[in-house]
Amino acid sequence: MKLLESLCDIKATSGDESAMTKFILDYAEKNSSSWKTKPEVISGHGFQDAVILVFGKPRTAIFAHLDNIGYAVSYNKNLVRIGGPKGESGWKLVGKDSQGNIECTLRVKWLWADGNKKEELKYRFSRKIDRGTALSFKSNFRDKEKTVQSPYLDNRLGVWNALQVAKDLENGIIVFTTYEEVGGGSAQFLGKYIQEKYGVKQALISDITLATDAIKPKNGVAISMRDKGVPRQSYVRNIIALAKENKIPYQLEVEDAGGSDGTVLQYSSGVWDWCFIGPPEKNYHTPNEKVWKVDIKAMTDLYRVLMAKL
Repeated sequence: MKLLESLCDIKATSGDESAMTKFILDYAEKNSSSWKTKPEVISGHGFQDAVILVFGKPRTAIFAHLDNIGYAVSYNKNLVRIGGPKGESGWKLVGKDSQGNIECTLRVKWLWADGNKKEELKYRFSRKIDRGTALSFKSNFRDKEKTVQSPYLDNRLGVWNALQVAKDLENGIIVFTTYEEVGGGSAQFLGKYIQEKYGVKQALISDITLATDAIKPKNGVAISMRDKGVPRQSYVRNIIALAKENKIPYQLEVEDAGGSDGTVLQYSSGVWDWCFIGPPEKNYHTPNEKVWKVDIKAMTDLYRVLMAKL
């Protein structure tokens, strides 16, 4: 959990992921010599802040997005959402501008204008914050016996999962994508690159889903049969069969909304098989995201099986 805590401490709002990129590159450099297969690392010019790790002779790629939701400072102390964060007055936001470090407070107010209810988001701070500054939820990592709770488990936990799988991975690709929370779709050009260079046409989306009345914590990792996008069902059924065969706890998710790097791959010009697989979390897109450790274990166990057998 120390690695997960370190990941959650990093602030990387969509479009400003460079701190996470640096962490991934440093982590791979320091640790990859002890992994089962030392990967080729692809990043830098032409890849923006994304990172690709290539192991052996890959057949399947894991996609995990590096960015987090947050707020951008606009005019007159107003804030603009980055992605879809929830908002409650009193939540602490942090960032940095030309004048120094920032720890301010979110203020949420509802106004009526022309007969419509409108949400007003502002910050409270001792000075004006530079226009365009990105603000993220203040770190608050809570490692309990059965759960972990923190801002930005979505998607630091997906990144953590990919790094756990990397230790024993012989053949595969791990793709760390950017600006997923705003639908930017770096998965498209990254998918095109690995498909053309390595012939990889199947993907697993290492991300976090919502806990609902149907997808409950402690019941295993969620295998999404569909959300806004609809993956090829024969591929999904093969994943379900491997989970069942290896006795890994899972639950099937069927939704008509929501999206991920998988949806972006489906909208690309390439032919992709993909499946979103991740644990359910409570308090989605808040400073108090909460995931159960039994579901985290099921996630990593299933990814290890799938990367070896798909």
